Amino acid sequence: MERQIRIYSLEFKLKAVELSNQRGSLVSVANELNVSSDNIKRWNKEFNQGKLTGKTTPVRSKEEEEVIRLRKELADVKMDRDILKKAVGIFSKSDK
Repeated sequence: MERQIRIYSLEFKLKAVELSNQRGSLVSVANELNVSSDNIKRWNKEFNQGKLTGKTTPVRSKEEEEVIRLRKELADVKMDRDILKKAVGIFSKSDK
């Protein structure tokens, strides 16, 4: 059985933190909102540290996604090439 990843909006997280601060009970708020109490603890901690803000990751265009994918692929190919160069060097030494 696969776990489903649930994504919560910033507003939802802020409301959950606000409710937990008002009531003083993480467990009751978690049960009421049908989320894990660990999530609310983490959101509360992030809120207190100033990390729970409206900043979101920028939306990337298809071209930017393609560039990122190609850079990763290029890095993999370079690593494969370097490994093969080393293997050829090792095997050529043993033939002499």
